[in-house]
Amino acid sequence: MRRFPIRPPRRAALVVLTIGAGLSAALAHGPTPQKIEADVAIAAPPDAVWAIAGKFGAEADWNPLVASGKSTGDGTKNGDTRTLTLKNGGTLHESLDEYDAAQRSYSYRLDDPDLKALPVSSYSATLTVTPDGTGSKVAWFGRFYRGDTGNEPPEELSDAAGRAAMKAYLETGLAGLKAKVESKR
Repeated sequence: MRRFPIRPPRRAALVVLTIGAGLSAALAHGPTPQKIEADVAIAAPPDAVWAIAGKFGAEADWNPLVASGKSTGDGTKNGDTRTLTLKNGGTLHESLDEYDAAQRSYSYRLDDPDLKALPVSSYSATLTVTPDGTGSKVAWFGRFYRGDTGNEPPEELSDAAGRAAMKAYLETGLAGLKAKVESKR
């Protein structure tokens, strides 16, 4: 059997091409999904908390970052929508994916990104109210992508900026919900 050896200059070129292709694939991966979860204990029964938090179209009633909101549908059916105008001037257009009153939980997603509102390109979130001792626990979970999904996003649209903004949004909202519910007691 006759072998056809690769000559040294061609061998070097082949090695460089192989390494270059591997590096190119490693560097061209794009963004990874980010996750944020926040929760709060509220000194009220779950049904009392759900009576306020469970109204998909009424987040403006308890989230201090939201200036106003409007919704379509009654906020309990898949596909119902809401538009939240934030105090920073941004707007969030969201659609309800799942609503389960018995489990006191709903899930929704961003329909149309507004980088002024939040520096993320898309997100989905779930809000759930559960019993916690004599009160309630509200958990709000979000999964999202940064505002710029390119390989080298500017600082204000990076993973870190998206995490910070989503964390602040969820935590501020939950603090507002706690204050609203507990002030009614």
